[in-house]
Amino acid sequence: MTDERPFLRKTALITGGTRGIGRAAAVRLASEGANVAVNYVANEDRAAQTVADIRSAGGAAAAFQGDVANPEDVRRVVAQTREAFGPIDILVHSAAISIVEHASDVTWETWKRTMDVNLDGTFHVVYAVKDEMIARNHGRIVLMSSIAALRERENQVHYSASKAAVIAMTRCLAQAWAKHDIRINCICPGLIDTEMAQTLSPAAQRHIVENTPMHRLGRPEEIAGVIRFLLSDESSFMTGQTVVASGGRVMLPG
Repeated sequence: MTDERPFLRKTALITGGTRGIGRAAAVRLASEGANVAVNYVANEDRAAQTVADIRSAGGAAAAFQGDVANPEDVRRVVAQTREAFGPIDILVHSAAISIVEHASDVTWETWKRTMDVNLDGTFHVVYAVKDEMIARNHGRIVLMSSIAALRERENQVHYSASKAAVIAMTRCLAQAWAKHDIRINCICPGLIDTEMAQTLSPAAQRHIVENTPMHRLGRPEEIAGVIRFLLSDESSFMTGQTVVASGGRVMLPG
């Protein structure tokens, strides 16, 4: 009997892989055959639980600590992933931070920390895996942006700017590396029921839900399904794309 799991024996590195969207993606890819390395920055207990959950479901997983804002950490995490599972076939970059403060109150420190993690961190992770993907003429990458990159956000100017830059990176790198069979796409989720959503006040959350045509928050597993699609051969003619999954709150023009 043929094993039809699409990611069988593929090595996947998922940053921010022990919570929210990253964790949901790790569980989904492992259930379909991938060997999954989850990166986390601080919570060792949660990382251990994520690995245990994946293994108990029959998947292969390992957790590696590191701050994506630190290039040395990223290089170490990538090396540990290769050592554990072999060359990296799949990258899902989900690690990010969101600081909510009015545009008038943004400081250089909060701006810089946001860019260090959300923008520089994206660069560090992608460029840590790109050489081997180019050498092997194969790679699948999904980056996480946000609908905050697509609309004005007076209380998230640094977050919005960092996530808009991720969209630009996706387009540029997809064009540059398509000849190497490296496909790169990004997702712009709406408000998802994760810890990051809790940085907003209950009133802000209610306002968002009221202005979402589907009138609810998204679930991490729903975004994991989009990630799975973009990594699979079902999306084999897609690269450089921005996919919005927001319950209809943001609709890109045709």
